[in-house]
Amino acid sequence: MTCARSFWLLLPLLALTASCAARGTVPTGAHHGGPPEFGVLVMAHGGSAEWNGGVLDAVDPLRDRYPLEVAFGMADAVSIQETVRKLEARGVRKIGVVRLFISGESWYERTEQILGLRSGAPAAPDATTAAHEAGHAGHDHSMEFWRVQTEASFALTTRGLAESEAMGTVLADRARALSRHPQREVVLILAHGPGDDSENQRWVAHIDARAETVRQALPFKRVEVMTLREDWPEKREEAERRIRTFVGTAAADGLTAIVIPFRVRGFGPYAQVLGGLEYIADGQGLVPHAQVTEWIANQIEALRQGTFRSVAD
Repeated sequence: MTCARSFWLLLPLLALTASCAARGTVPTGAHHGGPPEFGVLVMAHGGSAEWNGGVLDAVDPLRDRYPLEVAFGMADAVSIQETVRKLEARGVRKIGVVRLFISGESWYERTEQILGLRSGAPAAPDATTAAHEAGHAGHDHSMEFWRVQTEASFALTTRGLAESEAMGTVLADRARALSRHPQREVVLILAHGPGDDSENQRWVAHIDARAETVRQALPFKRVEVMTLREDWPEKREEAERRIRTFVGTAAADGLTAIVIPFRVRGFGPYAQVLGGLEYIADGQGLVPHAQVTEWIANQIEALRQGTFRSVAD
């Protein structure tokens, strides 16, 4: 084959490559035609099949851009190990970990320990035990705590959904959909909340900053943020009293209470907490909403361009 003929045969391929590059459609992390070096591990709390399905729907639009796996569970070594192995099997060596939690503080140190980026986690169990546990990952919250076996390096997100201005748009959209007469309505934005009082104050402050978008969207009588402190009975009792008082007082004053959960998905235990009271809610958390998918995408790109750490570091 002559050099001239070789050139003309290659010309369409060169044009296609240039066109893809110009449009930004070359797969992120592609490695000279080989497997992608960069992949994504999304961590999420996990719950029912419906709960998990909502998260999977939120990340599905991003699967064409990156190798991506979801680890359900509250920083559970079993599910994290399984997703890391899946990514490594696809050739990934740098893993961006998007922590899809309300607060950036949730499980951060524990996740670093499980990934071997911080001391404190014991060695992984033997291969037989690990394989058995991995086979049950995603079916419940095993909350296993040990250091995963991996040769990959990692970069972790540090901010939660409550720290994202975009979540204000989600709240405002939920409020608009439920509102009928905003001048005669109060809005209660309700979140899980941690046990530590100082951390809880930070939760409320971050979410209240997001609530400003709701206050600006419609002339509501009042917009309040509260946490239930769900997993701490001695603090939950007082929180429940405050929540019920807010909603009950609204009804007594002839106002309508709109309750919006600041949760990744669903209404949590709020229907039980508010039992017997009059209020309006649609039961939706932050998912489904395009802003959540966009937030995940932005977090991924920030990680991809950041610094990766490994056990050896």
